[in-house]
Amino acid sequence: MPRQTYQDQLEELREDILYMSELVLDRLQDAFVALESKDDERARSVIEGDGEVNDTYLELEQECIDLIALQQPVASDLRFIAASFKIITDLERVGDLAVNLAEYTLEADRDVFPEVDVQAIGDVTAEMVRDAMAAYETEDTVACREIAASDDDLDELCQDASEMVVRDLIETELEDGANVETLMADVSRLLLTIRDLERVGDHAVNIAARTLYMVENDDELIY
Repeated sequence: MPRQTYQDQLEELREDILYMSELVLDRLQDAFVALESKDDERARSVIEGDGEVNDTYLELEQECIDLIALQQPVASDLRFIAASFKIITDLERVGDLAVNLAEYTLEADRDVFPEVDVQAIGDVTAEMVRDAMAAYETEDTVACREIAASDDDLDELCQDASEMVVRDLIETELEDGANVETLMADVSRLLLTIRDLERVGDHAVNIAARTLYMVENDDELIY
């Protein structure tokens, strides 16, 4: 019976981490919507909701520590707990990036470079996180490698978007009375937005890498 209780605790940890991922993805999607529609109220909700993500992270961190301290796991169980600990760290940072996006929404004065489809890039990053968590849930190592490979496509999307912003800025002819400082502030925010979306993808790859290590004791994707 004690051994069964221990296995139940491990499974409960996995379920709790999947819950945290859903919480973070909800915040991330809300941040995308706020950016797209310039919805200040939704943006503030994302910022205010970060406390719940942080509290969940701390609870799961303690759960991992207790399992290691009280159960003294070895081999695959230890890899599972260690990987889970790293994964909640990545999820917490994705939550922080969602807050960044919400703050950019509140700071932006106007729609700059509408040809840059931030929502489309955001959807790619969210799907990467979602796929990474599905791989964690099912211990799908094939999916882990596919997620890592797809990061190159995301990097290219982000690079193309950044280059478009810089090229358009160079080619922009400011009208009389145009506020250069305001334009530069908006451009900087857009470049930061693209950078943060790329980082969300990086965290998805980290989750996939830790899952691969957890299942196969293979650290090829860890960097």
